[in-house]
Amino acid sequence: MVELSPSRRIRRTPFSEGVEAAEVKAYTVYNRMLLPTVFESTEADYHHLKSAVQVWDVACERQVELRGPEAGRLMQMLTPRDLSGVVPGQCVYVPITDETGGMLNDPLAVKLAEDQWWISIADSDLLLWVKGLCNGFRLDVLIDEPDVNLLAVQGPKANTLMSRVFGDDVTDLKFFRFRRFSFEGREMVISRSGYSKQGGFEIYLEGTELAMPLWHALFEAGPDLDVRAGCPNLIERIEGGLLSYGNDMTDDNTPYECGLEALCKPETAIGCMGRDALLRVAQTGPTQQIRPLEITGGKVPLCDRAWPLMAGEKRVGQVTSAVWSPDYNVNVAIGMVKMTHWEPGTELQVDTPEGRFDVVVREKFWAR
Repeated sequence: MVELSPSRRIRRTPFSEGVEAAEVKAYTVYNRMLLPTVFESTEADYHHLKSAVQVWDVACERQVELRGPEAGRLMQMLTPRDLSGVVPGQCVYVPITDETGGMLNDPLAVKLAEDQWWISIADSDLLLWVKGLCNGFRLDVLIDEPDVNLLAVQGPKANTLMSRVFGDDVTDLKFFRFRRFSFEGREMVISRSGYSKQGGFEIYLEGTELAMPLWHALFEAGPDLDVRAGCPNLIERIEGGLLSYGNDMTDDNTPYECGLEALCKPETAIGCMGRDALLRVAQTGPTQQIRPLEITGGKVPLCDRAWPLMAGEKRVGQVTSAVWSPDYNVNVAIGMVKMTHWEPGTELQVDTPEGRFDVVVREKFWAR
């Protein structure tokens, strides 16, 4: 691929100095910011993530802050997930939908207080949508992108590393819960969450002055743990069935098509956008849905565009993410498949830039 030209429109992060010192090899652009994608190699980074601990610069996961008396009402308008039981200190994965029920984002929502939320967004202009709803409905909520920068610590040794920097209490955090912990006299939100199946934490750093001190502290605390700079790994995320907004689904897809029906309760999520459309889909069911796919044969090329998924000469879906898995010795993939061909065991084909490969629809993703 050709190189991207640097520009002030593509923003560096407060951790970019550390990322560059770690000899990052590739970036992508995410919410107009740099997101590392490769350090040693995709496969080497994958093996290390599964065996040790990595520090990820994910400051590109920008926050949309809702603050004010009607913040809770606005938050419920954004998602068909019923948030009535969510309490401060809890994080929830939420599909965000538009008036047609189409997916606009799939962020982690952090409930800081009854009148304050952070929405840790995937790659889309969600801030503009939220501002539009707030102003259109004249809600008493302040909407902003606060100066909050995420650092993730992921991998099987994440508990040990984090306890050395923040104290043993940090390991008591339960999944999708957060608390405030102190670093150099400053409190910061830390949650038990992250974009991998290996376990770990996300640190919400407010401001930038402690960015590199925090980065260095994590590395200085873990040489014996083989701590390294890392990033979300393509192989590991597909094995675990972690979806990528903009790749595996867009605003053309409903949460039901994305396999998120368990998080979609339009009958009780009163006031959510797209509620009528989602209620209709809930009754009839989707006509296509995301499925794990096993692509046989040699290694597939880079999947940087949708590949047609075929039953003979009939198109029955598309492959949206695919890569060779060293641990499972097969190409692992995610695809959107029509209901006529989505049953586990169904044999299909996929057309790639390097020819046609055989495909089998799986019942489950590889890693859980």
